[in-house]
Amino acid sequence: MHEMTIATSLVDQVCHQAERLGAARVAEINLRMGVLSGIARSLYFCFPTAARNTLCEGATLKIDEVPLTVLCTHCDAVKTPAALYNFRCPDCGYPTPKVLTGREMQLISIGLVPPEGARPEDLPQDGARPPENDQPAEKRP
Repeated sequence: MHEMTIATSLVDQVCHQAERLGAARVAEINLRMGVLSGIARSLYFCFPTAARNTLCEGATLKIDEVPLTVLCTHCDAVKTPAALYNFRCPDCGYPTPKVLTGREMQLISIGLVPPEGARPEDLPQDGARPPENDQPAEKRP
């Protein structure tokens, strides 16, 4: 079941970032996933097991499904096919093999909980590292 592998990889990636940023735990994970991936429901199912005994345990997984869009070169327009695997323009009927959206899987954001006694603003923002990591190891207290 490759969905469990994807869930485990997602948890590993998120936990790595949460540890690097000094978070106590992860509260929320936001993904964008194309409808052609076909694994959103399975990922929701696998996520709690993959997150068990990690900083992600108890986190909310939110998946924003991205619809399928294709480029019809005959109409020279972006179209939404009539069905997921019907790659023909719904208006002119010509084949539309150029998929524009619907296959992506992106980690959009992570909601972190700061350590006890810290405030949310104490966590680095925009991927910045915590201040203590800015110093070389030999200069850290």
